[in-house]
Amino acid sequence: MESYLNENFGGVKAKNSTDEALQRWRKLCGVVKNPKRRFRFTANLSKRSEAEAQKRTNHEKLRVAVLVSKAALQFLKGIPIKGDYVVPQTVRDSGFEICADELSSIVEGHDLKKLVSHGGVSGISTKLATSSSGIPTDQSRLATRQKIYGINKFTEPKLKSFWVFVWEALQDTTLIILAICAFVSLLVGVIMEGWPKGAHDGLGIVASILLVVFVTATSDYKQSLQFKDLDKEKRKINIQVTRNGFRQKMSIYELLPGDLVHLSIGDQVPADGLFLNGFSLSIDESSLTGESEPTNVNNDNPFLLSGTKVQDGSCKMLVTTVGMRTQWGKLMATLSEGGDDETPLQVKLNGVATIIGKIGLFFAVITFAVLAQGLFMRKYTEGLLLSWTGEDALLILENFAVAVTIVVVAVPEGLPLAVTLSLAFAMKKMMNDKALVRHLAACETMGSATSICSDKTGTLTTNHMTVVKSCICGKIKEFKTRESISGFLEELPKSSIDMFLESVFNNTGGEIVINEKGARQILGTPTETALLELGLNMGGDFKAIRAETEIIKVEPFNSAKKRMGVILRSQENRLRAHTKGASEIVLSLCDRYLDSSGQILPLDESTAKSLNATIESFANEALRTLCLAYQELDSDFSLENQIPTSGYVCIGIVGIKDPVRPGVKESVAMCRAAGITVRMVTGDNINTAKAIARECGILTEGGIAIEGPEFREKSLDEMMKLIPKIQVMARSSPLDKHTLVRHLRTLFNEVVAVTGDGTNDAPALHEADIGLAMGIAGTEVAKESADVIILDDNFSTIVTVARWGRSVYTNIQKFVQFQLTVNIVALIVNFSSACFTGDAPLTAVQLLWVNMIMDTLGALALATEPPNDDLMKRTPVGRTGKFISNVMWRNILGQSIYQFIVIWHLQTDGKRIFGIEDGHSGDVRLNTIIFNCFVFCQLFNEISSREMEKIDVFLGILKNYVFITVLASTVFFQIIMVQFLGEFASTTPLNWTEWFVSIFIGFLGMPIAAIIKLIPVGSS
Repeated sequence: MESYLNENFGGVKAKNSTDEALQRWRKLCGVVKNPKRRFRFTANLSKRSEAEAQKRTNHEKLRVAVLVSKAALQFLKGIPIKGDYVVPQTVRDSGFEICADELSSIVEGHDLKKLVSHGGVSGISTKLATSSSGIPTDQSRLATRQKIYGINKFTEPKLKSFWVFVWEALQDTTLIILAICAFVSLLVGVIMEGWPKGAHDGLGIVASILLVVFVTATSDYKQSLQFKDLDKEKRKINIQVTRNGFRQKMSIYELLPGDLVHLSIGDQVPADGLFLNGFSLSIDESSLTGESEPTNVNNDNPFLLSGTKVQDGSCKMLVTTVGMRTQWGKLMATLSEGGDDETPLQVKLNGVATIIGKIGLFFAVITFAVLAQGLFMRKYTEGLLLSWTGEDALLILENFAVAVTIVVVAVPEGLPLAVTLSLAFAMKKMMNDKALVRHLAACETMGSATSICSDKTGTLTTNHMTVVKSCICGKIKEFKTRESISGFLEELPKSSIDMFLESVFNNTGGEIVINEKGARQILGTPTETALLELGLNMGGDFKAIRAETEIIKVEPFNSAKKRMGVILRSQENRLRAHTKGASEIVLSLCDRYLDSSGQILPLDESTAKSLNATIESFANEALRTLCLAYQELDSDFSLENQIPTSGYVCIGIVGIKDPVRPGVKESVAMCRAAGITVRMVTGDNINTAKAIARECGILTEGGIAIEGPEFREKSLDEMMKLIPKIQVMARSSPLDKHTLVRHLRTLFNEVVAVTGDGTNDAPALHEADIGLAMGIAGTEVAKESADVIILDDNFSTIVTVARWGRSVYTNIQKFVQFQLTVNIVALIVNFSSACFTGDAPLTAVQLLWVNMIMDTLGALALATEPPNDDLMKRTPVGRTGKFISNVMWRNILGQSIYQFIVIWHLQTDGKRIFGIEDGHSGDVRLNTIIFNCFVFCQLFNEISSREMEKIDVFLGILKNYVFITVLASTVFFQIIMVQFLGEFASTTPLNWTEWFVSIFIGFLGMPIAAIIKLIPVGSS
């Protein structure tokens, strides 16, 4: 079966599957009882193609608008333009001078002519009643603004009501056929035997159908609510906004036209808007225009579109259009209808359901043929072949209902949905454990992970950084208290301190602001925050020092260059460049340094060696090191040029402490025990990386630590020998990370999970089997490329994701093992009985009840088992592991044989064993005992299925309230069916002895299952 599944249903990958692969398996699913339910959690390919067509139209429309705007720019410079725009009265009465539609047409259409006619960006700002302090936060004014311009939310598809799920559950073909049978049975029964006696059989089937439908609909409805909650979490994005003079973090859904938004590398533009000021802003508009080349946005081209990404630079933006008025809003409404791709397990289980469905259909047809033939033969031998009564019609109808019900039981429609149920349950629980799953398949794939490539900063460490050591003007000082900083300042010349503070406060991506509570707040990355805090502790005044110079060019930090730089213009009109970044890289750009007296001296070989030794000693103490440098520039330096890459004066080196997170060492050890290799991939100095890796337990005896530049020079043969031993890669670029991940996946067939937080990590996150983005430090670009977002940026959470992933995989295996056992036994019992005795012991109503036990209730019980610690003591499944393993087949066949022997023995010898007399009432009593035994066999088999290899199946059972509830309710309803619903369920009340024997036979399956587990079959 496994090879058939891989050949026909194995084309769907965990991510990036082709439409052909998605289409192919659907065509192979010939026997589908209820397409609406079976394919509910699969991608809607027709809607998706519509969305792609819409996207292409948008691309062309926006591309033309951009081209027209560029052409218009050449003509409009210096030409006075008068607009004929008339402000609507309602807008004017509200205190604004421009309406939402006009703003939308300006930005979306890149309409420079209209923009100029409104007085440019500053004119629009005035008409929106905003200023450099942002919009006022008075609630009534915000409500008015919202009423005129709308809210920044997209139209969402309406949540289906419970009754829609009931209607979808009723679309089951076999249930419809059974309902018709019930109706005919009701009609014939009432005509022949009168009301109410003649209605019992028909009403029994109707009641069973309604019970199945309502239990199924309730389960499906609850799943849909869980997915709705998770979707809300996925869309939570916060952004920096200036409102009422204060800079604050705010949800993008609270944005209004007139807001001032601060954008930096990796941010997603949250609404349509206009560029106010900024540096080197480069925008990736491919999501809207389809153009792969980034667009430079500046005062000449100020248009920013919602949904585009900041590829480089930073800026302040004026929000003009929000929500469904933006092109991105219209596009998202279309795209959301396409749905997510189905997961590989869902597809495989669709394959299993299809195979068993075909077998079930074959047996159902034969069963009906055998039962009908028995009736015809009896009529023939009695010479009554041409004389048919209502009873004969009812008998044929009953036989047909049994055959149809065999299909109901045999086609495991619940298998693919059990995956969804288990994934939805796991995703909800993982959310509580600080992991947000963006794609269903990631949850499943993480269980097979064999390798984790983790960042260092913020993932293995706390990301709470403090400068604890520095070397300025050749003097090394450890900072333990503020007093030690004050003492150090007395040893340094004032000119050197001033230069250090100028570098810290100007060459930064951070900012020091006063928040709404009047307290000082440092904004920026943890590294920037640590440096700015040091600057403040050294007595620096952020605003005063920034006011002394003007920043005229910025090159933000990126992980390829590993440095950032600015050019300042002083009040005397002199230019000065500052740079900071990876210590050895920035030091290599320096040819001079500041000595202890503040003099600038040439950087000779011995001083360079001394400074490199300082960097190494800091790094060996697990400190992150940064070097700060500057140089004076000629007054004729062109701002079109790059910031210089040589000729700098070294100001100093700082060592930043970033402690290892508590619990990381234990989590790494747990991964090793689980057969998962953990590798650290970082942009930091190799000595810092090695020190942290040893502390975490990642770098072990025989493991290799390598630098990115050295790694990328290796040939493919050298990499084949090297990669299995690599435990640390330092000074790595995003391309190095991507190369490592690609080789691990393709050359070594590993299932790789990768963490990332920066924009440049997106290719590696996309390439990996599971991309893990950081929720706190991660950019929106990284999060969008990821499959899972680690909300607390903690490595231990990644291990939790792996545990849940393994739990999902194992739970679904347990459910498949349980359901296939029921399928096989129900099929063989009814078929063999029909063939050899001419009668089916299990009626349609009884089979429907069994179907519900194994389908919806079985999935609830087994697919929602929480993970246990033993999961992380097993080797990973990897990429080539079988889903239906030899262990599962052993358990299925062993249990099936036991159940079949017991039930067959009861059928042939049951009357003698229980002392039951011949006749109709005797037959009903025996069939009731068989039905009761069959149900209790499934009940105890459900408990045995909790563990596929272990004997102890009761461990932790009382903690799983869902499992206990399912068992208790099954027993309760079984008692009701047997003792009180005799006419409807074709049963008769049993005595204590018969109940004891039924339960004992079911219980006996547990020690037999334990003995079967002792048979060695190999893990595959």
